Amino acid sequence: MINLIGTYECKIDAKGRLMLPSALKKQLLPVLEGGFVLKRAVFQPCLELYPMKQWDELMVKVNSLNRFNKKNNDFIRRFTAGVKIIEVDANGRLLVPKDLLNFAGLQKELVLSSAIDIMEIWDKNKYENAIDDAADDFGALAEEVMGGNNGEFGIS
Repeated sequence: MINLIGTYECKIDAKGRLMLPSALKKQLLPVLEGGFVLKRAVFQPCLELYPMKQWDELMVKVNSLNRFNKKNNDFIRRFTAGVKIIEVDANGRLLVPKDLLNFAGLQKELVLSSAIDIMEIWDKNKYENAIDDAADDFGALAEEVMGGNNGEFGIS
């Protein structure tokens, strides 16, 4: 499993191409050849970039859902809407398809933010707003998610 680290600012050109920052590209070297999947995020107005191995592992879980259950079928359809296979070109750029570019409202200035084993691709202003909005209650959220009474995580 790959563990990505960092938040990177970059630009996207008029054709929808973004140059991967060199520090991020170094981290992605082990998975560059396998390609990536780019999709809409579920909870935020951003895109998620999955290395193919992580995507395949996620699809095993999704594929185990009973498709004769309407909610499962609806979820699968929505979750995979707009999914694209993406490759990084020889110059270290990736092309964001127009429909995904529009979904995330990507302008010229972007933020690439690591989310453990995937990258989120944000419009810079939307990213800063999301971080600001989450800052007010992050302590309570951290306590609820990571501060379990059973000592499961033990992170401080």
